[in-house]
Amino acid sequence: MTTSTSEYAVLLYSHRPAVIEQMRSAIGEEPVEGVKIEYAVASEYDEAVSLIDKYAVDLVLLDGEAQPAGGLGIARQLRDEFDEPPTLAVVVARAADRWLAAWSRADAVLMHPLNPVTTGQTVVDLLVSRAEGVAPAQRAA
Repeated sequence: MTTSTSEYAVLLYSHRPAVIEQMRSAIGEEPVEGVKIEYAVASEYDEAVSLIDKYAVDLVLLDGEAQPAGGLGIARQLRDEFDEPPTLAVVVARAADRWLAAWSRADAVLMHPLNPVTTGQTVVDLLVSRAEGVAPAQRAA
C-alpha cells in the first residue's frame, strides 16, 4: 500500500522571530500523514507580497499583532488586491479581536497561544479545502 504525499507552501508573517517559531512549531513539518509543509517567512509587508507574487503560496498565516503592518490589515488588503489570493489565516491575541479578524475576511482565526492540535488541524483543513477547490467557511480555532 502506497501513501500519497501532498506538499504545500505556507508563508508565515510576523515581525517577531519568536512568533514565527511558535507558528512553525504549532503546525509542524508534517501535521498529518501525507501532508508536508514547506515554509517561507516574511517579517515585512513588502516581503510578504513579493513572496506571494513570485511563488505559489497555498496559505498565509499572519500575526495580527505584527508591526508596523498588522496581519489583519494585510489579510484584508490581500483579499482586496489579488484576484485569487492564497488562503488566509490570522492569529490574534485577544478573543475581543475576533471581530477584526472577520473584518479582515481571513479564512480562519487562531488564538495565541497556539494550540498545536487545533492549529495543525485548522491548517490542514484549509490546505486540503483549497486543493479540492472548496472555498473554506471562516473558521475560529
